[in-house]
Amino acid sequence: MSTKFLGLVVRNVFKSQEQCQRLTRVGFCTKTSDTSEEFSVQYLEDGAIAVFNLNRPAARNAISKSLMTKLRDALHTVRFDNNLRALIIRSLVPGAFCAGADLKERATMKPQEVGPFVASLRGSLSDIANLPIPTIVALDGTAVGGGLEMALACDIRIAAETTKMGLVETKLAIIPGGGGTQRLTRVVGPSLAKELIFTGRIIDGIQAKEIGLVNHAVPQNDSNDAAFQRSVELAKEIAPQGPIALKMAKLAINQGNEVDLESALKFEETCYAQTIPTKDRMEGLMAFKEKRPPVYKGH
Repeated sequence: MSTKFLGLVVRNVFKSQEQCQRLTRVGFCTKTSDTSEEFSVQYLEDGAIAVFNLNRPAARNAISKSLMTKLRDALHTVRFDNNLRALIIRSLVPGAFCAGADLKERATMKPQEVGPFVASLRGSLSDIANLPIPTIVALDGTAVGGGLEMALACDIRIAAETTKMGLVETKLAIIPGGGGTQRLTRVVGPSLAKELIFTGRIIDGIQAKEIGLVNHAVPQNDSNDAAFQRSVELAKEIAPQGPIALKMAKLAINQGNEVDLESALKFEETCYAQTIPTKDRMEGLMAFKEKRPPVYKGH
């Protein structure tokens, strides 16, 4: 992997774009989100943390064309939000995170429409994976098929101990098509991934934690949002860190994971170099010297 190529990939993180129209910001402390919407965005910590809410109760948040379009539009917007430090994806539907693709809608599609839909879904989940900010998914309810694939596209997964999850596509005579065969393998290893996909097995949050599928498994609470509450705590830990450092750390890990160690170390060096000339790095040094919390601005 050439140094020139590494530099090109790093610079892509900082691509400028005309100001995107911001999504309506609905803060937990200011207004209540319209829970009738199938998809909504909320912000915490003065806009440092974005929360994507899935809310299709009748379909258990199954991914329809409409929901996918709204998800992609929201991802495009937050990608260029310089105030943002972390994203959380959650469900507002008790007991369900996402039931995968909307099979009722799928049944109405012509065979030639299925491929493009799955490709679009795969692209949307890749958009999540490629966001420059840390992403956390809160699994307070069942995540199967495309729902688990969405979770796998996030950097960090937090589940309630009772949450059920699995890639069940082989039960429908298909295979995971939203990146599940690849991302699950990278998370738990090929042997476990094969076992889970071949059998279509459903496991709970505790089992998922044991095999490394989720970072944390927490006891569910009476509000059925224990995973979300833990996700917010974690996002608040992340938010104060240097935003450029977070972007570069994520880029180095993601790209380095795909290549040999020597190439990965060169990539780390290139990513580290992007932090050296930043004002945030100097702010971190001054804050340490003055024994105060740093105030990072992302430049």
